[in-house]
Amino acid sequence: MKNMEQKVSATSLKSREIMAKNAAVQEDVWGIASSIDIYECCPETIRSAERIKEFVVKLCDLIGMKRFGETQVVHFGEEERVAGFSMVQLIETSLISAHFANLTNTVYLDVFSCKAYDLEVVRDFAQEFFGGRYCRTNMTHRY
Repeated sequence: MKNMEQKVSATSLKSREIMAKNAAVQEDVWGIASSIDIYECCPETIRSAERIKEFVVKLCDLIGMKRFGETQVVHFGEEERVAGFSMVQLIETSLISAHFANLTNTVYLDVFSCKAYDLEVVRDFAQEFFGGRYCRTNMTHRY
């Protein structure tokens, strides 16, 4: 994780520029919704409720989001295609959620907040934390 923290520090200027741009857009935008699909993740990590909770705490600290209540992590899915943990973390500015698909070792992470955040920082941190080989992202401004 130290390597990721160094990357984040190195990109802090870029992050501040993005945050300033987002703040300008923020006048018209109510919130930012992003989805990050991370493929070929470490099976042990995505199958551990404790590691998932650790991820949430570290992510919220990294992007400056205040957690509201405890992280909910539940394993379910009778059908093999969808079996795995699902996570929900309320934050003061909305929520972070994810589903962890055991069959494909894929993480489907969503971040929705009316406070601006850097999608690249979230993506890079999540991909490194879960050991994913590659990912796809989408971002939408909500009005």
